[in-house]
Amino acid sequence: MSDIYTNTSISTELSKRLWAMPKGELHVHLEGATDAATIWELAQRNKVTLPAVSLEEWKSMYAFRDFDHFLDIYLLATQCMQTAEDFAFMLDRFLAEQARHSIRYCEVFLSASFMLDNFPQDEVIAVFAEGIKHAKEKYDISMRFIPDIARHIPESRYRVLDFILKGQEQGVFIGLGLGGPEVGFPPELFTDVYEEARRQGLHVVAHAGEVMGAESVWGALTKLKSERIGHGVRSVEDLKLVEYLAKTQIPLEVCPHSNYRLKVTPLDQPHQIRKLVDAGVYCTVNSDDPPMFSTDLTSEYILLAKQGFSWDELWQLNRNALEASFLSEMEKEKYRAEWDAFYKEEKK
Repeated sequence: MSDIYTNTSISTELSKRLWAMPKGELHVHLEGATDAATIWELAQRNKVTLPAVSLEEWKSMYAFRDFDHFLDIYLLATQCMQTAEDFAFMLDRFLAEQARHSIRYCEVFLSASFMLDNFPQDEVIAVFAEGIKHAKEKYDISMRFIPDIARHIPESRYRVLDFILKGQEQGVFIGLGLGGPEVGFPPELFTDVYEEARRQGLHVVAHAGEVMGAESVWGALTKLKSERIGHGVRSVEDLKLVEYLAKTQIPLEVCPHSNYRLKVTPLDQPHQIRKLVDAGVYCTVNSDDPPMFSTDLTSEYILLAKQGFSWDELWQLNRNALEASFLSEMEKEKYRAEWDAFYKEEKK
């Protein structure tokens, strides 16, 4: 990528700290967090034909030209997931990687609009319920899921909500999300389902301000009343929006490598998170679709360190993820004690 950070180094001590610090993650997609090799394995197992003759060729397709190309590959990957057992297989690999990066809590997006015709809902909810239990017992990770609606399939919105409500009863699903192409699919298409989701006691979040500019973020805030914004980095294009976000402290789920790979952030420029943090906007750091963007959560923090963020700033961004999560206050207090102990030890 750009010389803005590839030719910059950080100390070994800081790198070790960033690897070891207990982390929270609020914006990661299970399907997009499944690496190319696993997708290829699922395709072979389920006799799904991918437009590649080898794993290496399939991996090469992860060099995305733009958001639309990324979405094409993402949708191909979801087609390789044919059984509820596939998700159990994916979850274990996902959790092993999360544990490797000292991630203690994560809220994981599911591309529900693509699931509903492929799997019996009760079966797949049972897999996710077992996944939550497995995460805690094997990896000591707490995990919850936020199924989302694909913007370009707005007719699926109430089916997604019904699916979420079934999982909500079992403590598996905690909210409703909205992903996919912003262009041509404005928030007004989803105001009804968001209103019902809030009425049912669900948290609501939405991707916005990634491919489209600040108007998309305004829409997610005013029309959908989103509690957090996925990405939101193009808010910097509207000073009034930046001031509003700073005043309200509505969190942004920022995913730096994703923004560079999809050309949301110019390769020769520092990431927009610097301006947002300096303006007082509440930001968290996340990996989005890590193997698709050749990243992981630790690498996101290392990238920001290379762009001049101090240890204390990086720690605050990490702490922001805990505070912006949908954990109960009692659960947050437990993690605060653990994280404070780590921070005090590192300051010695």
